[in-house]
Amino acid sequence: MAVKKVGKQTVKFKNPPTVLSVASIVGPKEREGPLGNYFDKTVSDDIFNEKSWEKAESKFIKEAICLATKKALMNIQDIDYMLGGDLLNQLMSTNFAARDMQIPFYGLFSACSTLTESLGLGSKIIDGGYADYVVVSTASHFATAERQFRNPLELGNQRKLTAQWTVTGSGAAILSRKGHGPYITYVTTGKVIDLGINDVNNMGAAMAPAAVNTIVNHFKDTKSMPSDYDLIVTGDLGKIGREIAIELLEKENYKVEEDKFIDCGVEIFNHDCQDTHAGGSGAGCCAVVFCGYLFKQLVNKECNHILLVATGALLSTTSCQQGESIPSIAHAVSIKMVL
Repeated sequence: MAVKKVGKQTVKFKNPPTVLSVASIVGPKEREGPLGNYFDKTVSDDIFNEKSWEKAESKFIKEAICLATKKALMNIQDIDYMLGGDLLNQLMSTNFAARDMQIPFYGLFSACSTLTESLGLGSKIIDGGYADYVVVSTASHFATAERQFRNPLELGNQRKLTAQWTVTGSGAAILSRKGHGPYITYVTTGKVIDLGINDVNNMGAAMAPAAVNTIVNHFKDTKSMPSDYDLIVTGDLGKIGREIAIELLEKENYKVEEDKFIDCGVEIFNHDCQDTHAGGSGAGCCAVVFCGYLFKQLVNKECNHILLVATGALLSTTSCQQGESIPSIAHAVSIKMVL
């Protein structure tokens, strides 16, 4: 009998794992945005003194993990498992980081929702008694994502107004059985939702229904309401997807206060002057906003309870070329500073 499962999609932890430490590292464009002062480290050049954008992305991951470990007063060897992923083919950035760091490794892919997938699975490992320390990490890079999913940067293609700007950065968090919060209390695993959106330049519209499906099922499973949270935070719906999500929640009879329903892709850039159109995106988007801005909000007790819902579009270059629509998913993690 699944004694820790509540409802259809949610797990409640008997011994809620602690987010022991976090670290975030970003590129110069992210540093220039509204949350720039919350990130631990900024690089002045997106290529990060490497020979390729992909090598730079892998270096972002290693730097974030090393910094999170240092902040927790630990050594890399103390980590039992590493969980994480990125957007590139075969998780190449994370795989090469794991190769260099030599931590027992689970590579995960859930597109831009990989952070909360990693936090959820890592919390289950901790709560299950299988590890004392787990590090989770995700990353993305504007140049690597553009090269893989859209067009070479050298072409200078004009971007649609519905398009989003892939965040260059990585976030890492160390989970532990011991600590004084923030605590991960619930995890709601999402379903793949596909309403037929096939515009690769409008990811927000594709992902919003998946985010709402997960949020609604979290409320039903836990018998909670939007008012039980100080913030409900989606991963990277952007401006357009956020508006759609609020409307869809209202149709499900869940009224949310707009100032308490925020999106990492909206918060990370100043869209009026940074030319990011509909907002930020990428597996690193939710990661750096959580490991930078949101974590500090919790530990400074500016808020006590957040629902973090990273969102992912599960497309590939092959699926797009074959005319497929964009299936999407969202995973939710409930995080409290004080139980």
